[in-house]
Amino acid sequence: MSLDNNNEYTQNDLYEQRRKKAENFHLHISDDDYGFDTLPSETDELNSYSGEQAREEIARKSKTALKKIKKEKKKELKQKNKYNRRYFRIFWIISVVIVGAMLSVYFITGMNDLLAINRTDNTKVTVEIPENPTVDQIAKTLKSKGIINEPSYFKLYTSVTKSGDSFTQGTYEMSKNMDYEAIINYLLSSNNRTDTVTVMISEGQNVLEIANTLKENGALNDVDTFLELCASDNFDEDFSFLKEIDNADDRYYKLEGYLYPDTYEFYKNEDAESVIYKFLNNFEMRLSEKREVSGYDDLTTVNKLLKNSDYSLDEIMRIASIIQAEAANTEDMYNVSSIIHNRLTADVNLGVSNLGLDSTKYYPYRSASDVPKSEGSDYTSKYDTYSKTGLPAGPICNPGMDAILAAINPNDTGYYYFCHDADGNAYYASTLYEHQMNLEYIQ
Repeated sequence: MSLDNNNEYTQNDLYEQRRKKAENFHLHISDDDYGFDTLPSETDELNSYSGEQAREEIARKSKTALKKIKKEKKKELKQKNKYNRRYFRIFWIISVVIVGAMLSVYFITGMNDLLAINRTDNTKVTVEIPENPTVDQIAKTLKSKGIINEPSYFKLYTSVTKSGDSFTQGTYEMSKNMDYEAIINYLLSSNNRTDTVTVMISEGQNVLEIANTLKENGALNDVDTFLELCASDNFDEDFSFLKEIDNADDRYYKLEGYLYPDTYEFYKNEDAESVIYKFLNNFEMRLSEKREVSGYDDLTTVNKLLKNSDYSLDEIMRIASIIQAEAANTEDMYNVSSIIHNRLTADVNLGVSNLGLDSTKYYPYRSASDVPKSEGSDYTSKYDTYSKTGLPAGPICNPGMDAILAAINPNDTGYYYFCHDADGNAYYASTLYEHQMNLEYIQ
């Protein structure tokens, strides 16, 4: 055998040996090393080489895991909520019972107080209600006086009945055994007040003077409001004699002349409107009051006398106010009235168309010294009868009944002038010459 043959054999032998070794080689790897329960199938082996399918498989498994987690959390939350609801119900029931018990006690004690069931003491106590009172102030005052026991329930009751805005200042004598309804009705009626003051309004006082008198006596709480109302039309609907006035814009105070002078009983710090109603009601009553009048056999009234007069009630009140301001006494009033009537009806040629009365010169002030500096030194009243003919636009004061009767029923004289000396003695004249002589005499 040649060398070449030996080499060929050798190579073939080696090749055959290697082939056999390769066929007999087995790789032993456990399935657990790769996390597979079973060996992948041929299809799985083929799919393992697909990236897209791998991602889909991962996503599917992730969703499944997430759903499982959410389901577990939902189940846990449901159990927790069930636990919380149980305790909430228990707490709610306990709270309702407690609140219900408290409300029951509140309403029972409140109702007892409202009906004054436990208040048997009928002792009288003095209760002071302040100016512009609140319900809280009233409740505290009533509590301090032993009239109520439950201030909060009293406030609740006044709120429900809408009576809390109607209380006013005053002093009251109240019993401790009154129920809420009786208490409120008692406090709402000014007739039950004991804090009264007696004020005398003198004949001839004007609106400004009356306001000051009321204030000084503690009967008026607001002078400015009083004066505003005296210049207003607020009372026209209640009193026909005011509604008939047709020149209100020319007047300083529409109610001047109608605040009848008399002795009145007012409540302390009474509101202005209530004060004025008392004046006007009194005036209206006086017009219908029967009385003896000179020249009349039977008792008569001012209203009946006015029917036979050539003048309206308002004109009579203007004349009466001048008589009240100018005359020295009742007898003098009838002569002064005759002079005013004579001048009002005199022929223009007599030169007496202007009444020329000092009492009208500074109205609504009494004299030059009473005129405020703000009015200026050359102040002239629009009622001045020296510069204007006939009667002034309105009364200059509030006359009494004697002056009103004198204005309606003057003496029959031929006088056109009058004057008075320092002692109040009257001097009358039919001519200017006689009047000048009288003036020289009394000086």
